[in-house]
Amino acid sequence: MLLCLDIGNSQVHGGVFEGDTLRCQFRKTTHPLGSSDEFGVFFLTVLRENGVDPHAVHRGAICSVVPSAHYPVRGACVKYFHCEPFVLQAGVKTGLKVKYRNPHEVGADRIAGALAAVQRRPGSPLIVVDCGTATTFDVVTAEADYLGGAILPGIGISVETLAGKTAKLPTVEIMRPATVLGRSTIESIQAGVYHGHVGAIRHLLGELAREAFGGQRPHVVGTGGFARLLEGEKLFDEIVPELVLLGLKHAERINRDT
Repeated sequence: MLLCLDIGNSQVHGGVFEGDTLRCQFRKTTHPLGSSDEFGVFFLTVLRENGVDPHAVHRGAICSVVPSAHYPVRGACVKYFHCEPFVLQAGVKTGLKVKYRNPHEVGADRIAGALAAVQRRPGSPLIVVDCGTATTFDVVTAEADYLGGAILPGIGISVETLAGKTAKLPTVEIMRPATVLGRSTIESIQAGVYHGHVGAIRHLLGELAREAFGGQRPHVVGTGGFARLLEGEKLFDEIVPELVLLGLKHAERINRDT
């Protein structure tokens, strides 16, 4: 079995694949990072709690946007699963043609999500929207050319920044408000953050489709921790929470086979 780990700025999203079947998923906060032993013990425990035998895991795959997490997570894979994990990074085979001016700048999670979207919808123009700590947009042509995209602060960061950078605005629960017109400070923040984000996503999707595809409507895939919150807005054609894990699995397979 294959242990896949998507290390984000806020959370580590993990999953175990048996063939093409995702046996379990789990999440933990990224910070504080902890040692390789702390990661290893966590992985063993969470797999057992999800009914997966850790001794059946013989391969690992990592994509990370947190460079300091690489050493302890790799160490945990080597010590507790006796494998050298595959790391999705610039230079490995993916099947995507990265058209970024500097391909090394593209986050590994963005490549994994784009790769998984191509596998799900081969031959289709695509936009992947990952609603996490940041909200990222990744544009992929029908020929699997990764063109780039856009990045804006995520919903969580927006709420935290308002509370941290103002004297009187509180931290609020992130939710879809009943109305856009807020009648209290909390309701006003919730309305502004939620509907402002929806509006930004809708506008960026339209502009990206116009610039990349001449107005042709692409297939839009939503993923990330806040994607389900936005489900009712009909921004996405499908929501695939495990999209990055699927792309990481596919990248590991390509590089292992070659």
